[in-house]
Amino acid sequence: MLDRLEPQSPDALLALIKLHAADEREDKIDLGVGVYRTDDGATPVFKSIKAAEEALIGEQQSKSYLGPEGDLGFVHSLMPYIFGKDATMGGRIEGMQTPGGTGAVRLAAAVAKHAGATRIHMGTPSWPNHAQIFRDLDLEVAAFDHANADGTANLEAVLEAIRGAGENEAVLLHGCCHNPTGIDYTPAQWVEIAEALAESPALPILDVAYHGLGHGLEQDAYGVRRVLNAVDEALIAYSCDKNFGMYRDRVGALYVMAKNSSGLDPILSNLNALARASWSMPPDHGGAAVRLVLRDDTRRQQWLDELESMRNRLRWVRERLAAADNQVSGLDLAPLAEQNGMFAMLKLDKDQIARLREEHAVYMAGSGRINVAGLTKGNIDKFIAALADVAG
Repeated sequence: MLDRLEPQSPDALLALIKLHAADEREDKIDLGVGVYRTDDGATPVFKSIKAAEEALIGEQQSKSYLGPEGDLGFVHSLMPYIFGKDATMGGRIEGMQTPGGTGAVRLAAAVAKHAGATRIHMGTPSWPNHAQIFRDLDLEVAAFDHANADGTANLEAVLEAIRGAGENEAVLLHGCCHNPTGIDYTPAQWVEIAEALAESPALPILDVAYHGLGHGLEQDAYGVRRVLNAVDEALIAYSCDKNFGMYRDRVGALYVMAKNSSGLDPILSNLNALARASWSMPPDHGGAAVRLVLRDDTRRQQWLDELESMRNRLRWVRERLAAADNQVSGLDLAPLAEQNGMFAMLKLDKDQIARLREEHAVYMAGSGRINVAGLTKGNIDKFIAALADVAG
């Protein structure tokens, strides 16, 4: 029976990783892999997480299952940072642990389908796995243009999608630090989006994968909170893999907001059943470490300082690239300073991207997406010069 399977196209990013690893040039630059890097090019374990893991070794008494909802101490400790002081919205919000933000998105789409959803509206370009997950669940993907040519968000496109969405449809929005464009909605645009969602029968699904890497925890949560204050129900997928540096530990959560507190139980029972059928129980270690960070004043402040350092470094890279706009013709680098997070899209064609790789040892996705964290004080001038060469 397995002979019937057709070969699938290899993941382009994985192929890029192999090409970069095989390149023997010492000055090669990797802008493809989507992980945070320090100015030394490392992806270290946070000191706050190291401290929490050391404490966990001493206090953890069992490796028994926690249940499909996972570590609820972890889930609840995150909530004030995402939702604000009234973290439960009057008892209307509850959550569960998931294997990373990917697990949260998958679970959100699955429960939406069980509730009757047949289509998800999604701005493009988006994280490639979004569409892959939705289509694997036999959900139709209705695309709208997320970005304008000038590097700003296409507000009219998202409003049109929301206003045109029907009862059995959902609308996916990135909470902040949009992947792959870095283009976020402004606070004023979030107000209009929230108002449109309040009048729409569509279900909002908010993907918050880079919280704190834009302008700060409070500022980056503005859009999510604005939407939740306007609508009756929503699903919120959250990842700690980036803002706690826990990529391989797969630390995420899915939150649901119901019309009222009494409506939570049937939703949660469906989420538990779907999680049980998907991964049974989520991995515990990473969530437990995050819980120990957030519940200890010293470790929490250490984490906040580390997160600020990440955010400031990303902002420096963006401002340096934007300042080089007059050195590189045709790419319009100036808008990068106003964009957020780890990713940006450069207006390069496939031949230019190939030249960057072959002539300058610069590795990036074929779409023109770069991970700005791959640029450092030691290689950014080389990168700008390479851009000028292939764009000139």
